[in-house]
Amino acid sequence: MSALMVNEQLDFNTLKELLGVTDGNLASHLKSLEKSGYTEFRKDFLGRKPNTKYMATKKGEMAFKQHIAAIEQLLK
Repeated sequence: MSALMVNEQLDFNTLKELLGVTDGNLASHLKSLEKSGYTEFRKDFLGRKPNTKYMATKKGEMAFKQHIAAIEQLLK
């Protein structure tokens, strides 16, 4: 989520490289975030190749900010 909070959108391969995870691991996490309503995706084609871009939803942004605030409270 943090990567999507500081980028308007990221494609699957960029997220995979940034996070250093496998295709399956990333797909599983993205599916879970999507089910929670925290992310959404858009599928496009670059030539003949599919390109899936992910972005945080308003609900996801709010949940992430609440999560960070809770961590900051714990650290105080």
